[in-house]
Amino acid sequence: MPAHRALIVRGGWEGHSPVETTELFIPFLEREGYAVRIEESSEIYADADAMAEIDLIVQCVTMSQISREATAGLRAAVAAGTGLAGWHGGIADAYRSSSDYLQLIGGQFATHPSKHPSELVGDASDNFLPHSIEITDLGRTHPITAGVGDIRLDTEQYWVLTDDLNDVLATTTHPFRPHHPWHRSVTTPAVWTREWGEGRVFVATPGHSVDVLQNEQVRTIVERGMLWASRTASE
Repeated sequence: MPAHRALIVRGGWEGHSPVETTELFIPFLEREGYAVRIEESSEIYADADAMAEIDLIVQCVTMSQISREATAGLRAAVAAGTGLAGWHGGIADAYRSSSDYLQLIGGQFATHPSKHPSELVGDASDNFLPHSIEITDLGRTHPITAGVGDIRLDTEQYWVLTDDLNDVLATTTHPFRPHHPWHRSVTTPAVWTREWGEGRVFVATPGHSVDVLQNEQVRTIVERGMLWASRTASE
């Protein structure tokens, strides 16, 4: 029988393919000994009995809304030791109106800069820029990112607002470009962890689409991040 329990909560904006992207990781979790439960609503977080049995939450819900009861349940579950992990907008751009959720996650999507106006074609690729995800000194020794190396991607480059409670494992730098309003390059976290009570939180900002998550380096980071965050990792 599976030794551990994982809960996948998915939904929100369909542009981030919440079903297709989470399905990528179910076989991995099952191989690692997890029984996987899938929920299409964040209201599961309000069920204290159900959450007490969960070792790892994998969330992929971009934007959307969350009730006060569900937010409180999620925070309580993580504080009690349940791990929370996710990527891109599914965790870093979820539940924008809940300050309690944002404090738990430790980061909030602000923008993904676009190409030059002359290059815009009116689809998602307008925001795809070649950029690097650079491993920090901490990241080079952390079990999630050790040995991965810097990553080159051509996809959305997240600019996030964060705080100092995060342990930053990788960053990305948004360069100054004349068609953008900022006046110097800005470096923001791209992969981070966060401890909350007895629980752990893992966030990776790459992951706009299935192909990004299939990148070997990105997928390795996400898989390691889920295992690191899980309650069983720290027992």
